[in-house]
Amino acid sequence: MSVDIKKIGVIGAGQMGGGIAQVCAAGGFDVYLIDQTDEAVSTGLARMTANMDRDVSRGRLSEEDRDSILSKIVTGTSYEGFADCDLAIEAAAEDEEIKKTILRTLCDHLPADSLIVTNTSSISITRLAAQTDRPGQICGMHFMNPVPRMDLVELIRGIATEEDTYKTIRTLAEKLGKKPVNAEDFPAFIVNRILLPMINEAIYTLYEGVGSVQAIDTAMKLGTNHPMGPLELADFIGLDTCLAVMHVLHDGLADTKYRPCPLLVKYVEAGWLGRKTDRGFYDYSGDEPVPTR
Repeated sequence: MSVDIKKIGVIGAGQMGGGIAQVCAAGGFDVYLIDQTDEAVSTGLARMTANMDRDVSRGRLSEEDRDSILSKIVTGTSYEGFADCDLAIEAAAEDEEIKKTILRTLCDHLPADSLIVTNTSSISITRLAAQTDRPGQICGMHFMNPVPRMDLVELIRGIATEEDTYKTIRTLAEKLGKKPVNAEDFPAFIVNRILLPMINEAIYTLYEGVGSVQAIDTAMKLGTNHPMGPLELADFIGLDTCLAVMHVLHDGLADTKYRPCPLLVKYVEAGWLGRKTDRGFYDYSGDEPVPTR
């Protein structure tokens, strides 16, 4: 079933959801963006506006384009606004039960012929789709962070995803200026299947005292020409998200090489989640990030 997408609903106004709403509006689509509370929506909209203001100041975006993008985004906290959406994009936290609950609720408000996309970075599309009344109309669409700047989108078909659904979502990704790659529905797909074990190994390297935070990040930036060190990148992604993906890999593939490092678990338990909490492997409360170990 082919769907003509004109209006897109986005669930989750966090860093990923806000970025997805921005690129959808920039692509010419009307957007309805929701989160659980008015405060969460306001915070997400303020973050999005600040990011675009920064792009304007650096000449990457015109003031007219910024204003046009913002004018296409309507916000709220109710699923009732999805009643006229042709596509809904779920961009909540990387927690399977949260996503399943959202998808079940969404189906009660979304037109029967509308498509659903989940922005999961690791969870089975087949399992998520099975929670809905339309498993053939669901596809995984894993955007990279920060969404407005990163070109790649991983497209993942569940076992029931229909060919028309996949083709429509692939065309959408291209309209948004992204380069889609197909990934099979296995734990963590392509990027995180490779990236997160590397980050986890960097944390083991710190845990075992092989090197300090600064030494590990400097070694990887200069030794492999990575733009960010793995611990700096972990803080950027969010240590809770890193841990969630490692759990998906460990549980789904039953291989001890995917066991989350105990130090990663400890940081998450402490609430040290990286940049979003101002403390992770670095302390971000001052003018310059300072290693915490």
